[in-house]
Amino acid sequence: MTTETINAAASGTWTLGDLTVRRIGFGAMRLPQTGEALVEDAVSRDRDQAVAVLRRAVELGVNHIDTAAFYFSPLRSANELINRALAPYGDDLVIATKVGPGRDPSGRWVPHATAGQLRGQVEENLRQLGRDHLDVVNLRVVGTDSVAERFGALAELREAGLIRHLGLSNVHPHQLAEARAIAPVVCVQNRYGIGIRPDHDAFVRECGEQGIAYVPFYAIAGTGGESGASGGADDEVLAVARAHRASPAQVRLAWTLHRGPHVLAIPGTGDPDHLAANVAAGALRLTEDELASLDALHARGA
Repeated sequence: MTTETINAAASGTWTLGDLTVRRIGFGAMRLPQTGEALVEDAVSRDRDQAVAVLRRAVELGVNHIDTAAFYFSPLRSANELINRALAPYGDDLVIATKVGPGRDPSGRWVPHATAGQLRGQVEENLRQLGRDHLDVVNLRVVGTDSVAERFGALAELREAGLIRHLGLSNVHPHQLAEARAIAPVVCVQNRYGIGIRPDHDAFVRECGEQGIAYVPFYAIAGTGGESGASGGADDEVLAVARAHRASPAQVRLAWTLHRGPHVLAIPGTGDPDHLAANVAAGALRLTEDELASLDALHARGA
C-alpha cells in the first residue's frame, strides 16, 4: 500500500477523557536506542535521527505519544528527546506516560514505586518533558494484587492538578474495577495482538462498553517484546499482506484497530520509513473474510 501521503487521521479518533486522539499513535520505547530496549548496555540512537522521527510523526498527524521516564539508554532519554523535538507542544498533542517501574542511572531495574514514591516519578516526568501537568498517567502493575493504594495516590495528584487523566497498564479486569471505584480511568494499556492473549478478548470488549480506550503494546512485536518483531510471519498474515500490498506489520496493526473503535495503537520505531508505514496502517481496511482468518489465527494463540 502507498504510505507517503497517508495521515494518521485515516485511523479515526477516540477521546481520552476530554482529549481527542487519533487511533494511530507513537510509542517512544524504541526511540532512545537501536536494538533491544530497556537493557543496560543499549546502543544509544543518534539524537538527530530520533528528533527527526518525532517531528515527522507529528507532521503525519500523530497526536498521541506514549512514553515513560524509564525509557532511556546510556545517552538518550525518550522524555527529553520528546521535549527537544516537540516543545513548545501543540494544543492537540497528548503525551501519555507510565509510572510504577523504575531504573537506576546505570539502567538496572529497581523495585516498583510504592504509593509514597509515585509523586517523585510524576515530578520526574514533568521535569523531563518540561510540562506543568501530565495529560495521561498510566499506573504500570505487576501481578494481581490490589492497586487501590497506589492508584489512590495518583488520584490525589490528579486532584492537585499534576495529572489530567489516569490509566492502567498490565492489568486484569478486577484491578480496573477497583481503580474505577477510586477515580475515572480513561485507558487500559496491555500486551495484546494477533495470537497474544486471546483470553483477554472479553476484557477488550468490556473496556469499549465502559468507554475506556484499550491500548495494546507489542501489537507488532508480539512475543518478541522489547527485542522487536521476529523475522517470520504466519501464512494467514502473509496472505492478507499480499492482497493489500502491505507488510505483515501493517496487517497486525490494522487487525488491532479492527477490534473496536476504542482500540488505539502505539507502534514505536526510530526509522522514518517504518514510521510512515505504521501510520499508513490506520487506513488499511480488512474484509470480513480476512478478519475471520486472522481471528482464527489469534484464537489459536502465539
